[in-house]
Amino acid sequence: MSKNIQAIRGMNDCLPQQTPLWQKIEAVLRDVASSYGYSEIRMPIVEMTELFKRSIGEVTDIVEKEMYTFDDRNGDSLTLRPEGTASCVRAGNQHGLLYNQTQRLWYMGPMFRHERPQKGRYRQFHQFGVETFGMHGPDIDAEVIAMTARFWQKAGISDKVRLEINSLGSNEERAAYREALVAFLSKHESALDDDCKRRMLSNPLRVLDSKNPQVQAILTDAPKLSDYFGEQSNAHFNGLCERLDALGIQYQVNSRLVRGLDYYNHTVFEWITDSLGAQGTVCAGGRYDGLVEQLGGKPTPAVGFAMGLERLVLLLETLGLDKDARRIVDVYVVMLGQQAEVKGPALIEKLRDQLPDVRVQLNCGGGNFKKQFKKADKSGAQIALVLGDDEITANQVTIKALREQAEQKTIALDKLAEELNTVL
Repeated sequence: MSKNIQAIRGMNDCLPQQTPLWQKIEAVLRDVASSYGYSEIRMPIVEMTELFKRSIGEVTDIVEKEMYTFDDRNGDSLTLRPEGTASCVRAGNQHGLLYNQTQRLWYMGPMFRHERPQKGRYRQFHQFGVETFGMHGPDIDAEVIAMTARFWQKAGISDKVRLEINSLGSNEERAAYREALVAFLSKHESALDDDCKRRMLSNPLRVLDSKNPQVQAILTDAPKLSDYFGEQSNAHFNGLCERLDALGIQYQVNSRLVRGLDYYNHTVFEWITDSLGAQGTVCAGGRYDGLVEQLGGKPTPAVGFAMGLERLVLLLETLGLDKDARRIVDVYVVMLGQQAEVKGPALIEKLRDQLPDVRVQLNCGGGNFKKQFKKADKSGAQIALVLGDDEITANQVTIKALREQAEQKTIALDKLAEELNTVL
């Protein structure tokens, strides 16, 4: 007997009992993005490897050890996309969407990183992302943050997430700060862990993001990036804070908040939850004004964010907010008898025309009433409709509640849609 083939570690199936919650989250994300006037863009899953090396940074963890990279038959180095921003910028440059234009775009789909799989972090994961182009001011920064806040509201988790913001200043200001930070860290190198020692030379700002308590204690006396800001950087960040205050969006300024990708400048932000343990970041983003030019386009300001859908699903499940999304059937139709089995499906098609939002499942495969009602109960439906030959002859249908105590009743078929409207 041959061995069963299993899914690749860290690349998970989404089973039928899980997909309704995914669909609910995806629908809310689409609706919120559309309500702000954003348009969907769809990019390939596979891109040229150079795209990510140039955008994310060759010394980042993603490029150094997490990308799925391979050579195709032409000898080109290709990579399964580890994130969506670089692909979106590439598409915008390639199709002339960015120069002297403003764009508000969103996308959703799978990303790939070869990490150690753990709860809330997988090798194939899914992101919803927003990218905006052509707008310089803090107004668009505030808008994309407001969009995320509205999503939390629609999902019913506003009280379970908190917003942290920071500014990374301009590239020139960050370069000056980098020198000061490396000089400071060099004095304390013996107290740094191996990961921070490596980052001190390759990507020193990431040391600020260390989760090591001993390193965090050392950083208390480290120079602050904001001390290197000029008038323009300060004005941009202050403008963002003023707009968030006016919107009533609460936030905390975290001077140690940095992003793991090289392309960010000025605004960075994260939405964090305390309900998922170590995997607490559910959304992150910021401004990346230099990336479009870096990838071959004209200088174009840009800001965006991405959120991991697996973590959102996990968060809603952890908070017990997934129950309503579990039901995939509202009405189950029990049929018994030759006439019922032949004519019943046509009657139910008319019902679907009248109530397009009601999910109706027909019994298939036969079975007596007892077996069919077991199937009806297992389906999760609220209501069972009973169609037998007697009901077909009399143009009637029997309605039976499956989830609550209610009297069974028989009504005329032409009154069925009206009745279901009142009970569902």
